[in-house]
Amino acid sequence: MDIPVLVVVVIAVALIFDYINGFHDAANSVATIVATRVLSPFQAVLWAAFWNFVSAFSFGTAVATTVGQGLVDLSKVDSYVILAGLLGAIVWDLITWYWGLPSSSSHALIGGYAGAAIAKAGLTAILWGPKWRDTLLFIFIAPLIGLTLAYLLMVAVMWIFRNASPKNMDGWFRKLQLVSAAFFSYSHGTNDAQKTMGIITGVLVTAKLLPSFEVPIWVILSAHGAIALGTLSGGWRIIHTMGGRLTRLTPRSGFCAETAAGLSIIFATIIGKPVSTTHTVAGAIAGVGSIQRVKAVRWGVATNILWAWVLTIPAAALVGWLSFKIIAIFAY
Repeated sequence: MDIPVLVVVVIAVALIFDYINGFHDAANSVATIVATRVLSPFQAVLWAAFWNFVSAFSFGTAVATTVGQGLVDLSKVDSYVILAGLLGAIVWDLITWYWGLPSSSSHALIGGYAGAAIAKAGLTAILWGPKWRDTLLFIFIAPLIGLTLAYLLMVAVMWIFRNASPKNMDGWFRKLQLVSAAFFSYSHGTNDAQKTMGIITGVLVTAKLLPSFEVPIWVILSAHGAIALGTLSGGWRIIHTMGGRLTRLTPRSGFCAETAAGLSIIFATIIGKPVSTTHTVAGAIAGVGSIQRVKAVRWGVATNILWAWVLTIPAAALVGWLSFKIIAIFAY
């Protein structure tokens, strides 16, 4: 079977996006374990990258299906639209990385894809319905779930270990944080890599190289490999924001934040929701910080993060729209 050059280019760009996603989201996976000095930055990203990859066959491809064919009508788009959408997501990711803002790579991809589709076929290209409703709702639900679970876990830990000395607690939780960091990276890999799988499978369907939307094994492995390599490269600007500026973390609070965020993401993955791992872990970090007192969380930093969240989908959509218009000049 001959594969068109354009399809190869789009797949390559999708994997580049996946790499940047891992690079951009490395902070989510390692910020707490670096902030609590359980691992060095290099050890932390190596640990996170490993668990990003091994989650490849864990929870099916429901998220990939949502992103690939649940938000945009594949019959009204082509490979140029998908390419433009990827460019929109990549540009926004790089802008927020440069400014150290932990925005959502997931929502950047969704926004870029939607903007490019609208540029090609108008608003009818968007499948308005439950998938979009749930995706937009989870912008707010995901951090709240992370915050609530982290708060409850922190309460439970403080009660269970109420007679233990802080030194002994830190000793135990420094070890346990290796497990919680692995769990969070595992959940991050299985949700975020699926978004790239959905895009690659979508371009294969639009190019009529697949008869139906079923994610091939090579797509699963390549997406997880790309995100793991990106995580291994790290995103140190955002690590500083997430791990140190949002609130002060200890090994026990880091454990609770990572565990709560991981549980939230696994839940979303099982029900096929493309949530933002960035939103979820930021909410969890705020949750463990607020148990001491509300002022323990630097809400000014949190507000800047929130603005990045709100702007991500429309900003990436605009870049995706412009990208398609430029590509269309030469493509059609």
